[in-house]
This record gives sequence, structure tokens and C-alpha cells, in this order.
Amino acid sequence: MAGDRRLNMDSIDPSLVVTALGMLVSIVSAAAIVRQKLSAVIEQMQDMEKRLRKSDTRIDKSEVHQSTSEQRVSVLSTMLSPERRQILHERLATLEANCATLRRDVDAHRSEYLSAHNGKHPPVPPVKEVKTND
Repeated sequence: MAGDRRLNMDSIDPSLVVTALGMLVSIVSAAAIVRQKLSAVIEQMQDMEKRLRKSDTRIDKSEVHQSTSEQRVSVLSTMLSPERRQILHERLATLEANCATLRRDVDAHRSEYLSAHNGKHPPVPPVKEVKTND
């Protein structure tokens, strides 16, 4: 019985060997194809990662530019708001009215102002040095 259980090399069928070798070649070639495809996929993923990083950088720059533009527009809209413009126009009108009033006063009293100053200046004594005790 022990002899029956042993594998006898003479009993191996050549078609079984050919089939086993075919399967082995098939597995090896499939592994080579998978390895080649996997390296191509890894390269594609690395390229996609580089592109995504560049896109992230462009998006970040764009967001910073947009934020800056929004702040500028906010400042300009505050400066040019109708309420603020009205206040400035009212102040300008008041200044123009005051200027006109002062001009009329000067024109009306021109001779008085001119006579107060005769165009001659009295001599000014020289400035003496002042010593301080510090």
C-alpha cells in the first residue's frame, strides 16, 4: 500500500506538465503586465498630483486677489457713499459761504485795514542772548 501512495514519475501525463507550464507562463506574463500597467498608473497619479498642486496654488493666489479686490471695493464704496458725499458737500458749501462773507467784509473795510498799516516798520532792536541757569 505504501508503494501505491507514492507518486510515480512514470505516471505523470505529459499533457498535465504542458498545462502546468502553460499556467505558470500565463501567471508570470500576467504579473509582468500588471507590473507594467501599475508603473504607468503610478506615473499618471504623480502627474495628476503635480497638476493638482499647481491648481491649488493658482486657486490660492486667485482667492487672495479676490479678497484684496473686495477690500478695495469696500473702502471705495464707503468713501463714495451718498451719505458721506452729502456731508462733504454740506461742509464745502459752508466753507464757500464763509469765504464769500469774509471776502465781503474785507472789501467793505479795505480802507480801514490798509490805513492800519502804513507800510513803515519801526526798527527792531537786536536780540540779546538770554542766559539760563539750568
